[in-house]
Amino acid sequence: MNLIQTLEAEQMQAIRGGKKLPDFRAGDTLKVNVKVVDVSFDEKTKQTKTRERIQAFEGVCIARQGAGINESFTVRKISYGEGVERVFPIFSPLVDSVDVVRRGKVRRAKLYYLRGRRGKSARIAERQNSREDVSAS
Repeated sequence: MNLIQTLEAEQMQAIRGGKKLPDFRAGDTLKVNVKVVDVSFDEKTKQTKTRERIQAFEGVCIARQGAGINESFTVRKISYGEGVERVFPIFSPLVDSVDVVRRGKVRRAKLYYLRGRRGKSARIAERQNSREDVSAS
């Protein structure tokens, strides 16, 4: 390993803090718990107050890109009839946890075609217990 890879490995370990992410890929339905910081200004005391809470974002992982500390994944959900996509860096302190709700059976690494689909045509079949899923659990 060269010096840059060593430094990246140290940074990845420091950011995640020992928390492991589950193995997931495109097509899986994920529940991403994100830390949201609310900042408000109190007129009475003339101070800014910060509140931190965890907000769940549940949708289909349509892509994973990058490598090492720059790796990220894109999650798409339908909210009030409108498609919403969000890109999450894997090694971000704002990503609290990632849960795999269900595993999808897809034949592509990037599912950008889901952007143009609605309803039944946008469904993804569930992956049955294969050898890789049994060995992971």
